[in-house]
Amino acid sequence: MQRSVLKISALVLLLGSAGLVQAASSCLAEVKASGVLRSGNGLMGTKPFIWQNEDGSYGGFEAELFKEIGKRIGVPKTEYVVTEWSTLIPGMKSKRWDIILSAMSATQERINNAGILFSDPYFLSYNYVIVKSDSPIKTMADLKGKKLASVMGTDDSLNAHRLADAGVVGEVMDFNGFGEPFQALQNNQADAVLLDQGTLIGQQETMKNLRVVGEPILYQPKPEWAAAEAGAPYVYGTQAIAVRDECDDLRQAINGALASMVTDGTHQAILEKYGVWDSMQTSLLKH
Repeated sequence: MQRSVLKISALVLLLGSAGLVQAASSCLAEVKASGVLRSGNGLMGTKPFIWQNEDGSYGGFEAELFKEIGKRIGVPKTEYVVTEWSTLIPGMKSKRWDIILSAMSATQERINNAGILFSDPYFLSYNYVIVKSDSPIKTMADLKGKKLASVMGTDDSLNAHRLADAGVVGEVMDFNGFGEPFQALQNNQADAVLLDQGTLIGQQETMKNLRVVGEPILYQPKPEWAAAEAGAPYVYGTQAIAVRDECDDLRQAINGALASMVTDGTHQAILEKYGVWDSMQTSLLKH
């Protein structure tokens, strides 16, 4: 009987140890073992971020950053899984992909409500007021009483409505997609557009008559998250790579890759190649 008790005790200890090993499993090791780092992507085809060429290769600064990160963390292949924006986080949490590298802004709301982690940031988005080249609007003061177009449910729209509340503009027109505000501008339904610099660069490929008014406008958090964001290490409006909350080892490896890319100039070179480098990209963390 004593031998039976000892065997049962040994089995319990063995199962307990196995559970601990499983709980402490390494996301980085799993990705390396698979040989592929997979990212969910909800904006494929959006220049200058990410698009697919006719030969199947990818273009865009995020595509190049992704490939370089994979190489530096020791994973030979990177792969996108294209999905709807709303499924990016649920899909990652159900392990359909390992990370989200898809122009997703790091926010405390996402960290707390979705239970995910973010890497150090790799890009800062900010707003511009955009008008047609022949527009009479030359300064921010000229926007008074004018119609400003943006995209519903975005931080861009929040900034647009702040300008309206402050009396800087007269009215905000919210659209569902990122191309629609520019069409409204071209059709003279709107006097100006408020969107990020990356979207502007993408639209300038087909619309040559666009210019900006005033200085860049930084994003601001929702009032209910302002205190939490004040204590965050990143500058609000920066984009970062999301991982599952149990994958801190993978996050740290990605941070190491990003840091080495900044140090050796690769990060700047990639952003310069796609026309999105500026001095503001040197200060993505608060300290």
